[in-house]
Amino acid sequence: MKPLTSQKQRVLVMVGLPARGKTFIARKVARYLTWLGITARVFNVGNYRREHLGSRQPAAFFDPANPEGRAARHEMAMAALDDMFAWLQGGGEVAIYDATNAVRARRDLVTKACRERGIEPIFIESLTDDTDTVARNIQATKLTMPDYAGVDPEQAVADFRARIAHYEASYEPVDEPDRSWVKIIDTGERIVLNRIRGYLPSRLVFFLSNLHLVSRPIYLTRHGESQYNLEGRIGGDSRLSARGEGYAERLGAWLNEELAGHEDPQVWTSTLQRTRQTVEHLRYPSKALKNLDEIDAGICDGYTYQEIAERWPEDFAARSQDKLRYRYPRGESYRDVVDRLDGVIIELERLRHPIVVVAHQAVLRCLYAYLTDQPQERVPHIEMPLHTVIKLTPATYGAEEQRFQL
Repeated sequence: MKPLTSQKQRVLVMVGLPARGKTFIARKVARYLTWLGITARVFNVGNYRREHLGSRQPAAFFDPANPEGRAARHEMAMAALDDMFAWLQGGGEVAIYDATNAVRARRDLVTKACRERGIEPIFIESLTDDTDTVARNIQATKLTMPDYAGVDPEQAVADFRARIAHYEASYEPVDEPDRSWVKIIDTGERIVLNRIRGYLPSRLVFFLSNLHLVSRPIYLTRHGESQYNLEGRIGGDSRLSARGEGYAERLGAWLNEELAGHEDPQVWTSTLQRTRQTVEHLRYPSKALKNLDEIDAGICDGYTYQEIAERWPEDFAARSQDKLRYRYPRGESYRDVVDRLDGVIIELERLRHPIVVVAHQAVLRCLYAYLTDQPQERVPHIEMPLHTVIKLTPATYGAEEQRFQL
């Protein structure tokens, strides 16, 4: 086998019984890595089964004592594995192999295939014995799968529980001492590690330890119109205009009503006065975070784009050609902003209460890109209008979005 030599190339292998959050975790990790600028992709064996064998497979198909079903599932697992290695050979960086991988023999096969290509896989096992969590996962995601389209919900639940029982009968937890693995127990209540080394694996473990399954809204809005907005100037620490003060009043009234009944909503602003002014009419306390400050425009701070084009034409041209990577002299690029927002993302994932973020255009573009699974190249071009609240409610397969113009 030709080795895959990139230092960034990794294979993450999901492990766990159905309805334990494997796909949720896999997609979250892929989204996080993509946001960081790392090329990541999920290879879900269930999707291969649905595409090639059809969605309607009864629980008996998953019985380990069923030789036809076992052979068919093995074939789909190998097809996904082959596609995964082809993608890595083509330049992919982090592949996530999403399947139950419930027995040691399957994990041995995956490990052998990875090691032949010079990659040491990391297994991520999701475990829970909490019946309420499993029941919620079944209701929230499994009944909407193509497998159960048009099926009576009670029959679907009974069939899926029978499917789980077949996997439980042969399940072998991860405990191989010579391999790298992470056990996530009860959605991050406890994390167990084995042979986890290096920067990226350690960073992923920290991310995984902050995940939860609680759905709550996240509100993003720019500050109200500022004096610099009126003058077309970038950066600075100007106060709100009269129109911006009007937005602050409307935002306060709207959010006070919107958040009524929610427990302990969090309000975050930048340290700049235009964001702190914007939340003055909220009845909830706010926290000013330096990481939410607008992109640092360096020597261009306080100038209009016309003035920048006249004084520094080469910089103006360079920014137009590559807004993502362009760094203002003595300032920041969008990629720099992504790096400093990493801690904010971890907090967004950790907290289980509604969160209101009042910040700036570049910062909110980066946060929105993470929450809606946008590639980094799109970040500088995301529309983020003034006086608009974007409400995002994260779910297993993305986020529900609503926009409110106030």
